[in-house]
Amino acid sequence: MSRNTKINLLLLLVVAALAVLPLALGLGDHKKEPFTGADGEAESAITEIEPDYKPWFSPLYEPPSGEIESALFSLQAALGAGVLAYYFGLHRGRRQGEARALARQETAKTAESGAEEV
Repeated sequence: MSRNTKINLLLLLVVAALAVLPLALGLGDHKKEPFTGADGEAESAITEIEPDYKPWFSPLYEPPSGEIESALFSLQAALGAGVLAYYFGLHRGRRQGEARALARQETAKTAESGAEEV
């Protein structure tokens, strides 16, 4: 097994552990909604500190349900991952193309110098 394969497997194991451990350890069991986002947590902390607090900004679009909000968030994440994957794939392809072009040039130079000697 190559070194890169071992590193990739270790990273995959760490990501899986980060996803499973909070559920397995029961983190958030004492809460009404155990795994809400940072916005919800911040809102509840602010209302505990300052009960009369009035928000100075409201969202431009409020989805009609939590499922739609979750779907939009997932779509946003998928689009972001697609853009990153495209960029890294393009960058890697260009590097590989440059390496192949250099190899062809070296092969052509070697063939020319071999033909001149004969």
